[in-house]
Amino acid sequence: ITPELKEFEAKALTAKEKTEELELKIYQAVKAEIRPEIPDMQKTARALAALDCIASLARAALKDRYTRPRITNSREGRISIQDGRHPMVEHALKREMFVPNDTELNHNDQEILVITGPNMAGKSTYMRQVAVLTIMAQTGSFIPAKSASFSPVDRIFTRVGATDDISTGQSTFMVEMQEVSHILRHATRNSLILLDEIGRGTSTYDGMSIARAVVEYIDRKIHGFTLFATHYHELSVMADESSHIKNYTVSVKERGKEITFLRRIVPGCADRSYGIHVARLAGLPESLLKRADEILQGLEEEGNNPAPVKSAPEKQASPGLDLFTSPIIEELAHMDVMSKTPIEAMEILFRLSKEAKEGR
Repeated sequence: ITPELKEFEAKALTAKEKTEELELKIYQAVKAEIRPEIPDMQKTARALAALDCIASLARAALKDRYTRPRITNSREGRISIQDGRHPMVEHALKREMFVPNDTELNHNDQEILVITGPNMAGKSTYMRQVAVLTIMAQTGSFIPAKSASFSPVDRIFTRVGATDDISTGQSTFMVEMQEVSHILRHATRNSLILLDEIGRGTSTYDGMSIARAVVEYIDRKIHGFTLFATHYHELSVMADESSHIKNYTVSVKERGKEITFLRRIVPGCADRSYGIHVARLAGLPESLLKRADEILQGLEEEGNNPAPVKSAPEKQASPGLDLFTSPIIEELAHMDVMSKTPIEAMEILFRLSKEAKEGR
């Protein structure tokens, strides 16, 4: 070692620490210098953000042929859209043209639209489209439509899609019911409500009953503008019982077992759900689809009464095993599961499985 090398070693070992100290010192000096200007900088940033938003909306309006909606303060309330288009979906389509649709909601004779039709036909897109155009209009933007007139809404409530909350033990249906409950407690006459497939997470009759009760509650107590999409085409009878409910459906063109979605929302109601057709488009096995057709035909012949339908032959249970008198059931009923270790639980499960196979 030499004195020069020792001196260089000391400089090298302390260089990083001194660099960081110098960077921090410079950074703190810059902060201290700009601190008095922060309010003006934030004001400028907000102005630039607003300008960017307005310029983007103006560019979209010019490029995509948007029109200026008319905003009214009429007490009667109204959402009227002619040839409305979904601003994002129409850009996402590559090989086909977006089909525009009309919307008419008012407090006189059309507060609730019950929309029926098959999956993939465009019900959810149509509902979202109405909400997006309403938001755009209330922000002062032009909208993708031929013409439109809006009365301002106070809030937009949606129940669209299927989600759960496994961490708290809440099923998809429970989350759905909680969201519907929130909507019914907070929506007003001036709200826009979107409900998509209410009641699908439980049995057919339970789900249909809940769906109908929700629509009737909105009709009698809330009177908010409501789009209600459902596969329960039996709910179309509500339009005969209330002057504020109207039936709409997504038009479909049929050729034998082939269907074409025309994407047009028209007055009327669907008389079937076309679920098997959609399953065929998804590529399910043809033998499965044939069996589904047989089951559907049987249910329709019985008046849509879901009585037990004869199924394909299945392997019978082990001879001599009665689940209601079996000692296996007796043992499970009195077992303290939480006190068992994973190994003990596996051993018990293996033993019970063996006994079940032997018919004991």
